[in-house]
Amino acid sequence: MFLRSLLDRNPGFVEAAVELHQAGKIPANSYVLDLDAIEANTSVLCTRARTLDLTVYAMTKQIGRAAGAMAAMAAGGVDGFVAVDMACARPIIRNGHRLGHLGHLVQVPRAEAGEAATMAPEYWTVFSANKATEAAAAARDSGRTQRLLLRVFDPGDTFYPGHEGGVPLGDLGSAVDVIAALDGAEFAGLTTFPAVLFDEQRANVAATRNVETLARAADLVRRHPACPAHLEMNLPGTTSTEVLGLLAESGATQVEPGHGLTGTTPLHAVRDLPEQPGVLYLSEIAHIHQGVPLCFGGGLYVDPVFGEYQVRAVVAHDAAEISTSPVPVDMPDPAAIDYYARLHPDSGRTVTEGATVVFGFRIQAFVTRALVTGLSGVSQGQPRVVGVWNGFGDRVEVSST
Repeated sequence: MFLRSLLDRNPGFVEAAVELHQAGKIPANSYVLDLDAIEANTSVLCTRARTLDLTVYAMTKQIGRAAGAMAAMAAGGVDGFVAVDMACARPIIRNGHRLGHLGHLVQVPRAEAGEAATMAPEYWTVFSANKATEAAAAARDSGRTQRLLLRVFDPGDTFYPGHEGGVPLGDLGSAVDVIAALDGAEFAGLTTFPAVLFDEQRANVAATRNVETLARAADLVRRHPACPAHLEMNLPGTTSTEVLGLLAESGATQVEPGHGLTGTTPLHAVRDLPEQPGVLYLSEIAHIHQGVPLCFGGGLYVDPVFGEYQVRAVVAHDAAEISTSPVPVDMPDPAAIDYYARLHPDSGRTVTEGATVVFGFRIQAFVTRALVTGLSGVSQGQPRVVGVWNGFGDRVEVSST
């Protein structure tokens, strides 16, 4: 879905990835990041966010919590990072960054609350009074007071299946009462997810009903004795520079871009936005079976924000071949292990083992077994590999030829 955008708007990145892979510098099954583009994208978004008084916490799960990407985002001006789970929080802290938000989308497990408290997150989201009590106890034991956000919902709100959770709007007052009475915690604000979604038919984004629920929740809380002087409103979902105005108008004080910083929100697939594409998936032809080339898998998970479509990839033996027509790919069934994918080049075209294969789909590195490879210097025409990491953000040493 993003391959054409990559080739049109950042061809130097694609060329660099092919050259470095052919030189043995980039392993197959890699999500390759253009760190120059990520830093520039982050700067554009953060500059706009400042004019709207929005705090920016960057999400890193999509790019495998890679240290090089976090450094690029920090250089671009983010206020901190949001951890989707504890596996995100650890590399954020390990690399010396500010943990801005924890517990949303994934609650902190009870046995890990103590570890979470020592990380001193600026905000910690809870879905219930019980989880608030756990967070407060852990914070108290670590000698601090934790600011808590409550996720609120009302019947009819939008959830992705399996993402449900939060305090019912009708129980909000009592939940705030519980937090106000806790030693080690204070009520700081509200959150929901998703606040914004892409409408494929309209080719645009729009606020969800959740935003209306959050506005009603804010009205209730502002009449509560425990309401803070500055009520935080965390509105994540499909965040890019283009939607910051909508989020601010919806009451947001905190935003959490992820795919927006790599130029791969759904809106980027249908429009040229300020952020340029800064990520691709790279494989190589592993073998040819009865005339059909197969490339290595491991990271062939396509984030299903669009309906089914024909995935295509560029096959290149050298950088000059990135201008050849993309090749249709038979992607593995989601229920199967993605050892390989089959490619179908035009008849008469020669494809050999070891050729580079470049995809441009929307990634989620943390749910795959792919590696993450960071490139710097692409924008200056001097690309180099600065690091390779696994999906947990651990550095991986890859031998080059």
